[in-house]
Amino acid sequence: MSEVLLVERRPGYRVLTLNRPQKLNAFDAALHAALLAALEESARDDATRAVLLTGAGRGFCAGQDLAEPGLTGPDADLAAVIERGWNRLIRAIRGLPKPVVCAVHGSAAGAGASVAFACDITVAAETAKFSQAFIRIGLIPDSGATWMLPRLAGPARARAMAMLGDPITGADAAAMGLIHRAVPEDRVMAEAEALCERLARLPARALAATKRALDAAEGNTLDAQLDLEAKLQQELGRSHDYNEGVAAFAQKRAPRFEGAPE
Repeated sequence: MSEVLLVERRPGYRVLTLNRPQKLNAFDAALHAALLAALEESARDDATRAVLLTGAGRGFCAGQDLAEPGLTGPDADLAAVIERGWNRLIRAIRGLPKPVVCAVHGSAAGAGASVAFACDITVAAETAKFSQAFIRIGLIPDSGATWMLPRLAGPARARAMAMLGDPITGADAAAMGLIHRAVPEDRVMAEAEALCERLARLPARALAATKRALDAAEGNTLDAQLDLEAKLQQELGRSHDYNEGVAAFAQKRAPRFEGAPE
């Protein structure tokens, strides 16, 4: 049996590929466990400064594998399924102190779309299809979708996407602010790889602090956010990378940040 997740180490970053193409990379318990473990390992590895998440085959991810046992019937507990799988995954992506880049082609449906929206920088094919298809099986959007959609696309579009379940293209998703960029399908991986290579050369502590600050801003008052910014700048102002960045600026040369790949 092939591995449900492929892990490739590259200079400065890792590529994590969902590898259940016969199921459009729909998640079962094994894929959840494998991806969570890979994210935890990436967090511990100082040589991994960014993560690229993508899918094998003709689509990114169809969300939950509905053929998995325990999802239907009088004893089905969808809350337990969500808590041990999808909620842990979304928290792991958002809590990873490193940028997560997502490359989407084909379909990103249901929780698969939620995963793409949870990543820090998402690039999709112009022809990719994002959908919140939960309504078609009598459910609400989950995996953070009801939190992310209004913030990314605005409340009116969020309600239409959630209630109607209609797919939108990658080009539309970019225009709505749901993702970073839409490109021709044959350029998706090259764009995502270039982003990871660029991120791997940037100061890791500053990237982690940026991610922390932006996430905190969603719930902070302005005063609380100003205080957090000051605290994070205090910490970063004592770092090697800050001193190196200032020196490189003064000397009109490219900075060499600590731990960046050669």
